[in-house]
Amino acid sequence: MKKVLSLTFGLLIIVFMLTVITGFDRKTQAPARQAELKVFMSFPRFRDQFERYFNQFKAKEKAEKNIDVTIKLEMPNPDQAGQILRARLASNDAPDLFTLHAIADIPTFYKAGYLTDLSNQPFVGALFGNVKEIVTYDGKVVALPLESLAWGYLYNKKIFSDLGLTPPQTLDEMKAVVNKLKAKKITPFELSFQESWIPQLMMALSLGGIVTSEHPDFVDKMNKGKGSYKEVESVFNIIDLIMQNGTDKPFEVGSAAGSADFANGKAAMWVQGPWMAESILKVNPGMKIGVAPLPVSNDPEAAMINLAVSTSLAVSPTSKNKEVAFDLLNYILDKKVSSALFQELKFNPVASVHKYKSYPWVDEAMAYVSKGKAYKDLSLPQAVTDETAKMLQSYYAKQATKDDIIKALDKAWADSIKASSN
Repeated sequence: MKKVLSLTFGLLIIVFMLTVITGFDRKTQAPARQAELKVFMSFPRFRDQFERYFNQFKAKEKAEKNIDVTIKLEMPNPDQAGQILRARLASNDAPDLFTLHAIADIPTFYKAGYLTDLSNQPFVGALFGNVKEIVTYDGKVVALPLESLAWGYLYNKKIFSDLGLTPPQTLDEMKAVVNKLKAKKITPFELSFQESWIPQLMMALSLGGIVTSEHPDFVDKMNKGKGSYKEVESVFNIIDLIMQNGTDKPFEVGSAAGSADFANGKAAMWVQGPWMAESILKVNPGMKIGVAPLPVSNDPEAAMINLAVSTSLAVSPTSKNKEVAFDLLNYILDKKVSSALFQELKFNPVASVHKYKSYPWVDEAMAYVSKGKAYKDLSLPQAVTDETAKMLQSYYAKQATKDDIIKALDKAWADSIKASSN
């Protein structure tokens, strides 16, 4: 009888202990906290890559912090992205995280109160010094850089090599290259004007070269209301040459079709940045892409590579899940996994956590930089860039003249300065 009682008592103790342990586990395994992030990014061609990367982040956040994160990713067409974002910010409907152009947008967005001070975030300590400088304003780091660029126009290295051509450094040399290509029945330039941001790149490069080499006070004068695009009218010399020697029906061709055309050798050159490398190589993985400075005059020193940090990622001060937004921001430069993301996107390294080898087109562009043939991306009002995009489409269609463009850009700049001072 004593043995039975003893056994029963022992079983009761075991059951009690199991109940306590189970109850303890239930208490410690609290339900996951729910958090939603709205993420606005301006490059829809990378949707798949970012969705995969964000899924990795969600798994990490759940495992380490028991936070169940929902990410609503919005990726509008680049032509509309800036306008949509500004409308959202102005109407107090800001995304938690959003992309912006580091040089063009940061001053305006900061003054409007749209940017969070990120100076104390872990990623800041890993940024390369020259990259960190571009995303710093008023002594504060206000964005995480994504695209660090050394860019000019793209050219097909095989076509150039087969014809014994080297990238021209003057306007006359470019004319000679154009003539040699046409003599071999090769179209010199890919024209893809369906998306207005693409023809705008011609003005970005030509203006950068002309301003840096001939009119270094141009931006300052325009900001003071004392300048005019009439002073830099020579930017149209290279723009006219490109437009007169390009592929047919450019308004039927956007960035995707342009990438395919260029990858398939439809044209020898494309005034487009190396950010399109991923799209080009998807069509033709073996293509040898070259990057060279765009000639803008007969001064070879005026042909320069553009150095910029463009698309960057910021956090809204009004985010309701700022802690999680910071976690996602820092994960973009995670020391273990971000190298794979940046390499897949064909982006340049921006921080010491990036250990992958630079791409051949990056090395080619940086060779010009090392020779002093480069300039820091000009800081223009976004309204001027938008107006340039629209007007260059009209210019190609012969619906606007050079004088029309000059008047429109002068007005857009003046209006922008006036608006920012109010």
